[in-house]
Parts: sequence; structure tokens; C-alpha cells
Amino acid sequence: MRTLLAFIITGMVAAACAVDAQKKIEKENIAVIQKYIEAVQKKDTQTMSDLLADNYIGYGPSFSDSTNKQQAIASWKEAAENLYDKIEYTRTVNIAADVTDGPNPGNFVSDWASLKITYKDGRGPVYLNMNAIYRIENGKITLSRTFYNEADVLRQLGYKFITNN
Repeated sequence: MRTLLAFIITGMVAAACAVDAQKKIEKENIAVIQKYIEAVQKKDTQTMSDLLADNYIGYGPSFSDSTNKQQAIASWKEAAENLYDKIEYTRTVNIAADVTDGPNPGNFVSDWASLKITYKDGRGPVYLNMNAIYRIENGKITLSRTFYNEADVLRQLGYKFITNN
């Protein structure tokens, strides 16, 4: 009976330690994403680059969009210098999860955000809701998927959509 009790207690302690370790990882990963968001708002491409893994791949917002680390940083540098006056996260909520199955297992953070973007040429502001999902490994972002309504952003910038109906 003592052996069984010792076995049960040991199992409970091990399970509690595993939960604590996962919560620590989740907290650290959310901190990585918060730092990344701050870098986006500051247009700090060096910090953004430091937080992206060398094998980083990003998808979205369009179905066929993809980028690697070098392309992403070059694009952000171009946008920071020539396009965006200010990117402001007016609301952001981060949720961490450990995904154990599917094609991309790992530790993820989902960022649900509302943004306000102003442009250097005076256009805007543009308001959008965005969801970005990040996989983090060893304190670096290895994968991202970003979703927002591109058509709504273009509409806010004054573009008109024409159909051939």
C-alpha cells in the first residue's frame, strides 16, 4: 500500500512539474511576441530580425503569400522608411498553446489585435483587426500566419472594387 501511495504521489508531483514547465514556456513565448509587437510599433527592424529564427517562414495575409526572414526584414525596412508613419496596436491579446499534432507541432502564441496605421503620404488612418499566430522555438519565431481583411484596408484607403457583372 505504501508503495502504491508513493507511486501516486510521485506521479502527481511529476505532472505538476510538467504543467509548471509548460506554463513557464508559454509565459516566455508570450514575452517574445510582446517584444516583437513593440519592435513593429517602433519600426525597429533590428529587434525584429533578432527575434526571427534563420529558418523563419511567414504566411499571409493572402492565401499564396509567403516570406522568409531576409524577405520579411527587407519588406519591413522598406515599409518603415517609405510607407508607414505609425503602426499602433490599440488592443492586443496573446494566448499560448502547445500543439502536439498536425503538420506544424510546437509551442504557439496567437495574437489577436486591433491596429491603427497611418501612412507617410497622409493617407489613413486605417483600422484593422488582425490575428497572427507564431510558433516559437528557443526564444525565436520560426513560423507565422497572419490574417486580416485586405479588402477592408484598401477600401479605407479609398480604393474602389469593380466587378465585371
